[in-house]
Amino acid sequence: MALLTPSRRPAAVSKQPVPRPMPRLRRGTGARRQFTAWLFLVPTLLVFGLFAWWPIVRSLLLSFQRTNLVEPAVWVGLDNFRTLFDDPLLATAVGNTVFFVVLGLLIGFPAPLILAAIMSTVRRGAGVYRFLVYLPVVIPPVVAILLWKWFYDPGSGLFNNVLGKVGLGPYAWLESSDSAMLSLVLEATWAGMGGAVLIYLAAMVGIPGELYEAAEVDGAGIWRRIWHVMLPQLRSVIGLLLLVQLINTVQVFTEPYVFTGGGPENSTLTVLLLIFRYAFQDGEYGQAAALSFLMVLALALLSAVYLRATRSWSTS
Repeated sequence: MALLTPSRRPAAVSKQPVPRPMPRLRRGTGARRQFTAWLFLVPTLLVFGLFAWWPIVRSLLLSFQRTNLVEPAVWVGLDNFRTLFDDPLLATAVGNTVFFVVLGLLIGFPAPLILAAIMSTVRRGAGVYRFLVYLPVVIPPVVAILLWKWFYDPGSGLFNNVLGKVGLGPYAWLESSDSAMLSLVLEATWAGMGGAVLIYLAAMVGIPGELYEAAEVDGAGIWRRIWHVMLPQLRSVIGLLLLVQLINTVQVFTEPYVFTGGGPENSTLTVLLLIFRYAFQDGEYGQAAALSFLMVLALALLSAVYLRATRSWSTS
């Protein structure tokens, strides 16, 4: 006789929502999206290539040709570069440009940082001071230069009148080869430091206040707090702005062109101004393109050396 066992009731199964299967992507959807993305990107690439890369390629080709942009160009190979290096004005322009860069770094680079450090301690009227500092940036460069040209006037200029009241001067600011380049650097510093000041102020806001408090508790004075707290926290910003200023000062053109035209005695003749003379005064577009190409190579080399030299400093 078979042994009867009690029937077992099945365990209760908890009801859980059954996940719905993901909808299958239709074939060609990914390719269609990529095509649409490239379709929107093509106008940007065309504009960038037409107005950025093509002029670079055309300038490189032009440096090996002799042309007046009207008659057919003649291929001359390296003759433009040989003629360029035989021109004594090239050494003068390079030396003046290096001199402008050095003066710009000595005067124009620390000025925004010092001014930003002072303005960061101001509580009342901070917006007004920031507006006044940034105002020269929005003034058209030619207008600002013409204004400073009147300031530099040896007869009725503002600077000589003010200095004359304390028994100094008069000075031949732009008429003397000894002071002309310094005059250009002072105006360029005033006109371009507004943006750097605002960048420094924005970076200073991000410095934790606990660092200043800890340094003050340790007995550090204002200068030690600046040197050991503020500057290390701003080193990446300082490095970036230093590179930007290097590139901008090497490409100086507006100040010597409007202020002095390269004079007196070619004491303010810069590389870009020499390129302008080659192209639009002498009609030597090949030499102008050759010098432009050499300048691009010099800037690329300078940037590469600078970035390599400051990589460990900025990451340490």
